Amino acid sequence: MKFQTLMIIKAVVCLVLGVPILLAPEFLYFLFGASLNPSGAFVARQYGASLIGNLMLTWIARNAIESEARSAITLGLCVYDAIGLVITLVAQFTGVLGPLGWFAALIYLFFAVGFGYFLMPQKKVA
Repeated sequence: MKFQTLMIIKAVVCLVLGVPILLAPEFLYFLFGASLNPSGAFVARQYGASLIGNLMLTWIARNAIESEARSAITLGLCVYDAIGLVITLVAQFTGVLGPLGWFAALIYLFFAVGFGYFLMPQKKVA
């Protein structure tokens, strides 16, 4: 997979999840088997804002050439998704999320591995 493709996929996922979390967090979290009180809805909206920030970052940087800046962006996104995976797995194993929580874990896993791949030294074709 090309870096640009991974960034576009990440941007689309952030759009599809970020906007509903901002506008109707109680409904979206209900689909994942979690319930939110008003404080939880506030925190969820903060997370939605984070996703919109990720959307902007991934969309704007999708054509970045190999550079220190691109490596920094890739590392930040890899760490973000790896931590998201751990948090989601803890929530899944403690019963906070329903079966759809596994889908969220798979999304985080996909992106953590994907961005991790682009952190590894790439072989140059002569």
